[in-house]
Amino acid sequence: MPFPRASKALARFTVLDLTRVRSGPTCVRQLADWGANVIKIETPPGLEEPMGGPREGPDFQNLHRNKRSMTLNLKAPEGLAAFKRMVKKADVVVENFRPDVKKRLGIDYKAIARINPRIVYASISGFGQDGPYANRPGFDQIAQGMGGLMSITGLPGQGPVRVGIPVADLTAGLFAALGIMVALLERDKSKKGQHIETSLLQAQIFMLDFQAARFLVNGEVAKQAGNNHPTSIPTGVFKTKDGHINIATTGQRIWQRFCEAAEATALLNKPEYENAAVRSKNRDALNAEIDTYLVGRTSAEWVERFNEAGVPCGPIYSIDQMFSDPQVEHLGIAQTVTKKDKSKMRLLVQPMTLSRTPSRLAARPPELGEHTDAVLKEFGFSARAIAALHKAKAV
Repeated sequence: MPFPRASKALARFTVLDLTRVRSGPTCVRQLADWGANVIKIETPPGLEEPMGGPREGPDFQNLHRNKRSMTLNLKAPEGLAAFKRMVKKADVVVENFRPDVKKRLGIDYKAIARINPRIVYASISGFGQDGPYANRPGFDQIAQGMGGLMSITGLPGQGPVRVGIPVADLTAGLFAALGIMVALLERDKSKKGQHIETSLLQAQIFMLDFQAARFLVNGEVAKQAGNNHPTSIPTGVFKTKDGHINIATTGQRIWQRFCEAAEATALLNKPEYENAAVRSKNRDALNAEIDTYLVGRTSAEWVERFNEAGVPCGPIYSIDQMFSDPQVEHLGIAQTVTKKDKSKMRLLVQPMTLSRTPSRLAARPPELGEHTDAVLKEFGFSARAIAALHKAKAV
C-alpha cells in the first residue's frame, strides 16, 4: 500500500530530512504537509541520545506527521555511502547541524552538490554558517535575547521577558521552507540547485519588523510597552466585569466610535485626549479612565457591542477556550489523525488553504525506522544490499 500524501502540490519532490529538535522539523513539516515525499533520516537506536523529546509526546507528534522514518548511521562508512546514493535521486536535503558537524561527516553542501548538482540544500543554524558565532549551539531563547525581542516584551521596567512560543525556532523553519520553495521554482529554469542558509538569529531579527525599522530609519530604540501598542492609542488590554479584552482603536474615526460605544463621550471633550499625539503622551491616564467605563459589562457583552460599532475588539482566551471558539472550529485548524493503535489524535493543520491542492493530515507520525527497508527499496537497493546494511548496523 503506497504511503498516503498530504497534498498533490509538492508530490514530485523527494526530501531527505536530517533535522532534529524544532527549527528543522518545522521547515520540513511545511514540505510534508504539501505532499512532498519526506524521508526523516534518524540515527539507529542506542547510538546517541534522542533529541526533540519522546516520540509519543505532543511536540514530536505535531512536528512529524506526513513523514516517513528510516534509520541510517552516517558515521558508519556503509551508512554514509547509502545516504550519498540516496542523494542522487533526491531533490532537497534539509539539516540543522552545527556547521562543523556536517563538514566532519562529509555531508556539507559542497560535498552533496558534487554528487547531485540539482540538489536544493537547506541549512538552519543558531547564528549562521560562518562568522564569529558560527559554531555556537543555537537555542530559541538565546536568539530571542540576542535578536532584541526580549527587550521589548513584557511590562515597562519588568526586565527581559521571553515570548511564550519558540518564535525564533519556528520562524527560522518557515523561512527555510520558503527559501526551498523559491530555489525549486528557480531550478525549473536553471536546472541547478543551490544552498539556502538561515539562522535563528536572522529569523528573530527579521521578525522585529517595524520595531527594527524604527531604529534603522529613525534611530528609535523601542522599549517594553506591555500590552500597549507603540503607535495606536488606546490599543491594549482593558478590564471588564469578568476579565479582560483587547481593543484596538486606530485613527480618529475609530476613537470616536469607541467612545460612543463605550458610553464614554466625555473623553472626546478632554484636550489631553483630543488627538493621537496627546493620547500617546497621556496613555496611562487614558487607559485607567477607560477601565472605569468597561467594568460595568462582561467581556462577551463588550466584544459584541464594539464589533457592532466597528471598533476592533476581541476576547483574550486560554488555549482551551480558543479551540472552542466557533470561528476557530469553522476554520478547521485542528484535525484528526488515526494513531498506530487506532486511537484518534487531533493536531494542527496548515493555516492556509489551496483550492485545488489542499493539505491534510494524511499520515500519523512514524515510529523510529518504521519505513527503512521500504525507502531503501524505492531508492534501488536490492534485498541483499539492505541485508548488508542491517548486518553492518548502518541502519
